Amino acid sequence: MATATSARVTLFEDIFEITNLNPEGKKFERVNRLSATGTTFECDLLLDYNCQIYSLLEGEKMTLVLASTLNLDGSPDDHTSYNPATTYRSEATLADNYEYVMHGRVFDVSYKKDGVVVIAISFGGLLCRLTGDQRHLSSILPDMRLYVLVKKD
Repeated sequence: MATATSARVTLFEDIFEITNLNPEGKKFERVNRLSATGTTFECDLLLDYNCQIYSLLEGEKMTLVLASTLNLDGSPDDHTSYNPATTYRSEATLADNYEYVMHGRVFDVSYKKDGVVVIAISFGGLLCRLTGDQRHLSSILPDMRLYVLVKKD
């Protein structure tokens, strides 16, 4: 039941194969940047993540979801404040199905030739760049606040 309900809040989902870790060299002790390619929509992904709390390796596959809310009923999140009481509530959330979750904001959407779009998202300084066919990424808009959810496959 959670899968059918969560589809309403999912903006994008694909399985990515990690092709490279820190392609431009390691810049920060606690952060890795991964480069990956989507297996279904063939999008290219660059994603910074905290490698002290979550481990990913070259060659691994991971599911990545972009969602507008963590509420399974689709109700909007309050993206402007953190309420620790919601962390301990008994209701299930979309985050329960994933191992690593970040909250961020889309800060750039660039349209390139041949229907390609480049989406840049900041998660408190950890960056994400998703490049792919705009047909698959049309739900992601400039200045949108969203969640990235990751789990290993």
